Amino acid sequence: MTTNYQGSCHCGRIAFEVEGDIQGAMACNCSMCQRKGSLLWFVPHDRLRLKTPPEDMSTYMFNKHVISHRFCAVCGIHPFGEGTDPKGNRMAAINIRCLEGIDLEAVPVQHFDGRSK
Repeated sequence: MTTNYQGSCHCGRIAFEVEGDIQGAMACNCSMCQRKGSLLWFVPHDRLRLKTPPEDMSTYMFNKHVISHRFCAVCGIHPFGEGTDPKGNRMAAINIRCLEGIDLEAVPVQHFDGRSK
């Protein structure tokens, strides 16, 4: 079942909606994700729609500089990242902790060893 989820940073400066079916999320232990505590759901980028201007987002890139980690410069929350998958498709990594109405306990979480990659 496809659902339209509403999401935002804590203060609401970055607001978005994303369409899809959450089958699970990924918890990564890389230096960035471990500190953020995000639970990531990957979707094709065209399923992500910003409801606020892109200039309201700040971006952080590290390591190989292939993922744009989007965050709010006001409240500091990281609602999603943007990048390209190995096949060249534009993707969004949605932090499901930033989506409204999600029962986090019901979402299966796969652990990814990003620290070793």
